[in-house]
Amino acid sequence: MPNNTSYSLPKDSKAWQQAVDSIASLLPDGTDLQDFDALQSLPVFALIVVLPTKVSTLDIHQYVQSWVDEQPNWHLVTVAEDTDASFVNITVSDTEPTDGNAQRLPFTQTQVFRYLLVPVTDTLMHPAKKTAAAHIIDDQLTRRLRHDLAEAYKSTSSADSTDNLNVVDCHILSVGHMLRTHKLACFDMDSTLIEQEVIVELAKTAGIGEEVAAITESAMRGEIDFDESFAKRVALLKDIPIDVLDDICSRLTLSVGARTTISALKALGYHTVLVSGGFTYFARYIAEQLGIDEVHANFLDIDEGMVTGHVQLPIVNGAKKAAIVEHTAERLGIDMSQVVCIGDGANDLPMMAIADLGVAYHAKPIVQARADAAVNVTGLEGTLYALGYPALVPTK
Repeated sequence: MPNNTSYSLPKDSKAWQQAVDSIASLLPDGTDLQDFDALQSLPVFALIVVLPTKVSTLDIHQYVQSWVDEQPNWHLVTVAEDTDASFVNITVSDTEPTDGNAQRLPFTQTQVFRYLLVPVTDTLMHPAKKTAAAHIIDDQLTRRLRHDLAEAYKSTSSADSTDNLNVVDCHILSVGHMLRTHKLACFDMDSTLIEQEVIVELAKTAGIGEEVAAITESAMRGEIDFDESFAKRVALLKDIPIDVLDDICSRLTLSVGARTTISALKALGYHTVLVSGGFTYFARYIAEQLGIDEVHANFLDIDEGMVTGHVQLPIVNGAKKAAIVEHTAERLGIDMSQVVCIGDGANDLPMMAIADLGVAYHAKPIVQARADAAVNVTGLEGTLYALGYPALVPTK
């Protein structure tokens, strides 16, 4: 039987605030370090570097500093450990089942390195220009780190090869993201909270898996309208008996880190929402498994024990997802600057765009390009690191 292990996370952002306080002399005169909106107008970036354990023995600071040394306009400031923060504990199983037989770790073992990138000259920056600058820095630094770390790992490891696209996640975010207290986290389901696309699993059962999968992939890449693709896929499901639905539920596997992430966010006081373009039958099952607070998804139309293939309106498409997030925040009295949205497909972009932080999880290229942060080398717990939290470590 697996054992349960407790892990600690800082409840507040004291380490980031202390790092900002330490650079006061580098900021424009009169800058209010407690005014997060004012800090958003400054080109001060949080730099978060996440490495899986297999490369964590390398001197990451050496590689980051080397890149910064080549940038005459930037200072690098290390964010200290959260020794002065108050902490919350989360308890997760050491292993969790996959297909009922195999076991795996509940999240990816990592090290997380946190920095501030501060301009040499005190200057303001238009939000659009700041966003563009963040993407440029992200692209340059990520490429550099991925290449350097992959090469270093190959030279020090007996492994035959390392995919240098999966060596490191590098997040360049406004420091305001780190200082705010977020309260609402909204997750896509398919290929985010779970490893499957449920509609594809339904299609496999009906013997039309390849046809539906092709439509799904095209929609996820943003090549065709979601409503149109959804109606086409549901029509192909006509006459599937409902007794297969529970069987499909039993075959669904949670994404690595999903339990850990939801448990951590709940311990930190977040309200959690599953908002899916899939079906409520499966979404409610997954939400119950994870302890998610509320569910929004499409109803699967059933008549006389068979899926009808008809679509029940309104369809939970990208625009509807964003509206659900906005209405949920309003209902709970939560400002949109305190909202985090996580997803992997093009239909997740609208809700990610209105959130303070949009996180792409093992996502399609179009989504990664437009998200605030992209998680690729860890499980879903990479969301915690993009929010500025340190690596999960066992409670001593």
